[in-house]
Amino acid sequence: MERKHPLNVGERCWRSLSSWEVPVNSNLEPRDIESAKDLAQRLGLPVSKVALLTRALTHRSYVNEHVDAQEDNERLEFLGDAVLDFVVGAWVYHRFPEMPEGDLTKVRSAYVCNEQLAVFARKFDLGRAMRLGRGELNSGGRDRDGLLGSTFEAVIGALYLEAGLGAVEKFVHPLLAEAREKILEGLEDPKSEFQEWTQAEKMGTPRYKVVGSSGPDHAKVYEVEVAIGDKVLGKGSGSSKQAAERVAAADALKNLNLL
Repeated sequence: MERKHPLNVGERCWRSLSSWEVPVNSNLEPRDIESAKDLAQRLGLPVSKVALLTRALTHRSYVNEHVDAQEDNERLEFLGDAVLDFVVGAWVYHRFPEMPEGDLTKVRSAYVCNEQLAVFARKFDLGRAMRLGRGELNSGGRDRDGLLGSTFEAVIGALYLEAGLGAVEKFVHPLLAEAREKILEGLEDPKSEFQEWTQAEKMGTPRYKVVGSSGPDHAKVYEVEVAIGDKVLGKGSGSSKQAAERVAAADALKNLNLL
């Protein structure tokens, strides 16, 4: 189930993924595809009903080409989507006791957006176990965010049915903790927030310009302005051009009463 996220979440979610990228081999031969049993053992999943986990790994394109395949993973995906919403929402609620409701929603959305779920799937090399039809295989389906994220949800659905909510929490909580800093870093980036606002207002893309610098090379301070067209909306300084740009973007948001 591909997630549709609010305007101010999608890009943030994408930016939070960079340190998690794991290469995936999308050209596996059929004999190299990992079985559900082997996957459960490798990940330490308390799943005894191999057929249920196999279904979670089965895309509808595979069912269309194999008469022996009884059911695809879409119902399990639906269930896993709902279970993840609850587990992630509860985890975020308890980990950020001072955070207002609107920000809690943004954090949860960043965790459960399809791109981030695909990152979790790559971490476990879930693509190796996915059962896909020939067309999906040939088009690189094993490394496609949509399929990886949906399969991750289906696996969560199977884990919930087999072992209950506690098992899902035990499996998911470490992933949430590990991704926490990147998620928060993405949410707190004023440059992205400013650009999202300017695009929503159809004002174009902000332009950053270094207007000065001072200090020795080992401790230089940069001064940056951010403008839309010819109008300067914010200024900032920092020990790097990127840091100065973030300060300038925050200044622009403040001047526009958006902070």
